[in-house]
Amino acid sequence: MKIINFPITMPFGDTENTVYPTLLWDDRNIILVDCGFIGSLPFLEKELHRLGLSVEQITGLVLTHHDHDHMGAAAAIKRQNPGIKIYASAAEAPYISAHEKPLRLQQAEEIQETLPPEQQEFGRAFCEMLRRVEPVEVEVFLNDGEILDWCGGCKIIATPGHTPGHLSLFMEKVSIVITGDAIVLEYGKPVIANPQFTLDIEQAEKSMEKLLSLEAKAYYCYHGGIYYK
Repeated sequence: MKIINFPITMPFGDTENTVYPTLLWDDRNIILVDCGFIGSLPFLEKELHRLGLSVEQITGLVLTHHDHDHMGAAAAIKRQNPGIKIYASAAEAPYISAHEKPLRLQQAEEIQETLPPEQQEFGRAFCEMLRRVEPVEVEVFLNDGEILDWCGGCKIIATPGHTPGHLSLFMEKVSIVITGDAIVLEYGKPVIANPQFTLDIEQAEKSMEKLLSLEAKAYYCYHGGIYYK
């Protein structure tokens, strides 16, 4: 049994951006939690190869929520591995599948109307990038409190706020929380992810407190890496 938090670094505009998906790897399942930006599949494949794995071996992909940096490669992964199961909360599924307009795109378009002239170009590019995110169908809904048999027991925890259906995973046996964007690390400290883009800041604060109250040994953060409490 292995629980591996690993980096994917790829160009993003004029900079590089690193995110940290997690693998839950046991003798029956290889579950990937979140998968990076649009175009990140080659970078993901490189890291999987380093671990002795391929995309075709992954049995499941958990999407903690519908943001572009978490699901950007999901459709490409599904094309390459049609047998993979896509997991998410029922609340996030309509946006992941684009049956409803993604809330993040709605928010970006509303903000665009209020941006000063010098930020208009960036805002337009951001909206266009969100429109390019390929949808993928969610096949299995994950529910708050549900326990799956991955790596000796994986408890689903609803952590709304950043988005309404955001979820996190608690590996109780080994005392590890996989936070998604419910907690991120800045300068080694746990904080709310992008407060200006968080759809319900009060809920997000409660969700972070809920995860920290678990007193887990380690928090695997998608942005920032591992936080040891």
